[in-house]
Amino acid sequence: MSTTADPLAALGSLPGVADSVDSVRKAVDRVYGHRVMRRRSNEIASEAALRGARGSAALSGADWALEEVRRRTDFSVEGEPRTVGAALRLTAEAGQLLSVWRQSPLRVLARLHLVAAGGNRPDETVGRPRLAGEPVDEPLIELELPGASEVSGRLDGLAELLIAGSEAPALVTAAVVHGELLALRPFGSCNGLVARTAERIVLVGSGLDPKSICPAEVGHAELGRAAYAAALDGYVSGTPEGVAAWIIHCARALELGVRESTAVCEALQRGAA
Repeated sequence: MSTTADPLAALGSLPGVADSVDSVRKAVDRVYGHRVMRRRSNEIASEAALRGARGSAALSGADWALEEVRRRTDFSVEGEPRTVGAALRLTAEAGQLLSVWRQSPLRVLARLHLVAAGGNRPDETVGRPRLAGEPVDEPLIELELPGASEVSGRLDGLAELLIAGSEAPALVTAAVVHGELLALRPFGSCNGLVARTAERIVLVGSGLDPKSICPAEVGHAELGRAAYAAALDGYVSGTPEGVAAWIIHCARALELGVRESTAVCEALQRGAA
């Protein structure tokens, strides 16, 4: 990253990023301007939450049909049901943590991990960054695992940047938070689920998507795990081209999430006609 006083803002000048930021802003404005939003925004937000949770779970290995997620009530079974349940709990929790995030992002991350993993890892590793020698259960992320001391330092640095504030577009900040958490995998489990929830918190808290109706998780799942992993490799490389590619990938995911909610608006409008 840049060594300027506002390294997040500096990322906005990377090749292709400004165009992606502009495209996302226009897409979000269009769905917020949809006539259905004036009367039924709560319904759209609820549907976006469900679809976002489904998408995040899919990227963590539980690729269930939307109607299956909607129908099921027991998520206590080991394996995929627990993953889907964790994604649903995180989506519900995210909206309660916006004010805390602005003051203490690390507290929010700890809370998110507790919500996601507490049900299936009831031990002292839940809700805190991993210590040296502790394993990480994140089989779909195959990057080299940073050591605990590096994780601690980079988390502190990220938190300082977020608390200090930045002129960076919300998309850029959200993509960096998402990328850092995936690269570091600070917890013993559920890092992908937590990272995608943190991205959502930034997008909502920044005012880009204040009603939480644009589920980027849907787009990440639609673009696929291979593309997700390839874009993350670019971010971890630290090169300007690689970081830009990750931010642009996140922008595409968010635009696909907007498209999903636009389709929900259109369906509701047809039903009301």
